[in-house]
Amino acid sequence: MKSKGLLVVLSGPSGVGKGTVRKALFETDQEKNQFFYSVSATTRQAREGEVDGKDYFFVSREEFEKMIEDEKLLEYAEYVGNFYGTPLDYIDKMTNAGKDVFLEIEVQGALQVKRRMPDGVFIFLAPPNLRELESRIVNRGTDSPEVIAERMDKARTELQLMTQYDYVVENDDVDLAVKRIQTIIKAEHLKVDRFIDDIVENYLGEGD
Repeated sequence: MKSKGLLVVLSGPSGVGKGTVRKALFETDQEKNQFFYSVSATTRQAREGEVDGKDYFFVSREEFEKMIEDEKLLEYAEYVGNFYGTPLDYIDKMTNAGKDVFLEIEVQGALQVKRRMPDGVFIFLAPPNLRELESRIVNRGTDSPEVIAERMDKARTELQLMTQYDYVVENDDVDLAVKRIQTIIKAEHLKVDRFIDDIVENYLGEGD
């Protein structure tokens, strides 16, 4: 029996290390080719080292609004003055082919996805504490003090939404966070409801 591919959504407040954990997870499972990363579109400027089409699709605000109008996004959200969104076609194609698709998105977007695809696996990546989260944002060196304060206010609100997720993983250590996520995904692949059609056909449909 083989289940349909999983939609795995990793989310959490800005600065919690979503990108770092996602990259480590993919490097760990590279030989198995287990995950396919769905690249998000955004209107923000690329940071140093980020590659268009690999880290994000960097688009203009006008291009993004056209994608919204044409209903080509699974979800989208405006965060600190910029739009972020997930292209829909790629996810449908890969999960229907039995491939696992991994999304790394903001909290607003993750909750939109949950409303549209409730059978996804929703993982909240949490910081050890707010002091550590603020330190990580400051050490990135990419934001002004005003933006940092805005991100921290937003993080406090987002942490209260943790109960809307299926799992919470504390990012106290990247390697440990990766192992926890791998364990979650392995367990999800074995859930009965992901095989229900095969079970009915292969077992319950047989005569005595």
